[in-house]
Amino acid sequence: MNMNENKKNTITWIFLVILTTLSWQFSETLAGKIGVVSVIIASVVKFFGVSLQFLELKRAHGFWKVGLLTFLVVFYFVVYLLV
Repeated sequence: MNMNENKKNTITWIFLVILTTLSWQFSETLAGKIGVVSVIIASVVKFFGVSLQFLELKRAHGFWKVGLLTFLVVFYFVVYLLV
C-alpha cells in the first residue's frame, strides 16, 4: 500500500465518521419519514464508501458494481416501506 492509498483510506475513514455522526444526529432530531430518508441516504453513501475503497470494488468488473447498486436500491426500498 503506497502513500496515496493511505491518504485515500484516511479521507474515506474521516468521511465515514462524519456521516455516522450525522446519521446519529438526524435520527435524534428529525422525526418521521424525513429522518428515516436522511439516515438511509447516509447509510447508502457509507456502504458505497466502504465497498469501493476498502473492499476494492472500484477495480472490480462492472457486473459487481451494478449488482451492488441493485442490492442497495431494493434493500433500502424495502426498509423504507417497512418503517
